[in-house]
Amino acid sequence: MEAILRGAAMKAFAGRVLMLVENFFPVDPRVRNEAFTLVENGFQVSVIALRQATEAWRENVNGVIVYRVPTLTLFKKLPAAAGGRLAALVKILQAVAGYVFEYIYFTSACLGWSLCIAGREGFDVIHAHNPPDTLFVVGAVHRLFGKRFVFDHHDLSPELYLSRYKKTTHGLVSRGLMLFERLSLKLADVAIMTNESYRAIAIRRHSIDPDRLFVVRNGPDLARVRLVEPDAALQSKGKIVLGYVGAMNPQDGVDHLVRALHHLIHDMGRTDFFCVLIGEGDSRHELEALARDLGLADYVWFTGYIPDQDLLRYLSTAAICLDPNPSSPLNDVSTWIKVMEYMALGKPIVSFDLKETRISAGAAAIYVTPNDEYAFAEAIARLMDHPDERAKMGAYGRARVQHELSWHVTSQNLLTAYRRLFPTLRLSAQELSPDVGLLKSKGTHGA
Repeated sequence: MEAILRGAAMKAFAGRVLMLVENFFPVDPRVRNEAFTLVENGFQVSVIALRQATEAWRENVNGVIVYRVPTLTLFKKLPAAAGGRLAALVKILQAVAGYVFEYIYFTSACLGWSLCIAGREGFDVIHAHNPPDTLFVVGAVHRLFGKRFVFDHHDLSPELYLSRYKKTTHGLVSRGLMLFERLSLKLADVAIMTNESYRAIAIRRHSIDPDRLFVVRNGPDLARVRLVEPDAALQSKGKIVLGYVGAMNPQDGVDHLVRALHHLIHDMGRTDFFCVLIGEGDSRHELEALARDLGLADYVWFTGYIPDQDLLRYLSTAAICLDPNPSSPLNDVSTWIKVMEYMALGKPIVSFDLKETRISAGAAAIYVTPNDEYAFAEAIARLMDHPDERAKMGAYGRARVQHELSWHVTSQNLLTAYRRLFPTLRLSAQELSPDVGLLKSKGTHGA
């Protein structure tokens, strides 16, 4: 009875939220965690997301109403690998045209759907996840009707552009992205940042009021990310299993990892490993070709996108997990959910020495000189030869996630941000007994 009364009290104070994300839902872990947490705390949540071929255009996912729009791509947006300055210029022009088309299309689709949803079920808050940073346009339209706007800052878009296309200075494109970033932050009633580095940049670069900025770190949901029985087929190989999970785009550094594995075999004579690379991205096919060219076909497996149960089985089998994000304007200050997921599974990590990665992983990782592929291979070899060190690092990481970095902990700042949006929600929290824990997240459910 007490639980029922608490739930009824929460719903009396909660509001209606419409999230916008140019990704698949519930595949995107951050958006999934936030949406489910808000639902568990009495909010009505809808999401406009991209649609995969097999997905329904409208679906109820764990209490979240998902509206999906078709995915449209004009050009592949990869940097020029070779061919001189003209080829590079053509690639850049194609990429810019592709992004402009993609962002206009998705922003327009969100605006159209949001107007329909406003009439169908209503909402109080537009919660936009970037990129793209053009979604502030949807928020601006609905601000005219008294709705609130939340900007969820996943990526620094100017730095993402610089990192993806190997630029060293800000030009027309990155300055345009910086303007969109500024407009998004200025319009927002509340902005949600993934770490303190992003928060500091928002304050320094755009003079945003610190009281409107809330850090909600990418913490793993321990109800989903958990050890399971190892994969029998991988174990039967009789080798040390290495694991990577994440995006495979130009800025993600999987090419550094592939070349490090080449050093591991051809310079260090190590053939007692097998590496599972889980994920999708614009660079996946090029990475598979690179692995073949470097003679790694018998030592690596690119799985593509796979269901959670397979992902967890493969990572549970891995002895060492890898984070090859190279140093770049984006990566140096970004927080990677895969690092915390590795830690949640008690896995030691090899990583390049990046500021926010070190803040997240602490002693759970070995850090090597950024972008030094040979040093990365040496660190892998060191952990391969020292199981006791692996166990110690893994235990540290697991404990750190449980006590400091899990979504159950980090989600509390999301609820704090929403209390600012809904003063009655904040008042209700003050009026309740502290031990009721009404606003505490109970954890999130898997997709």
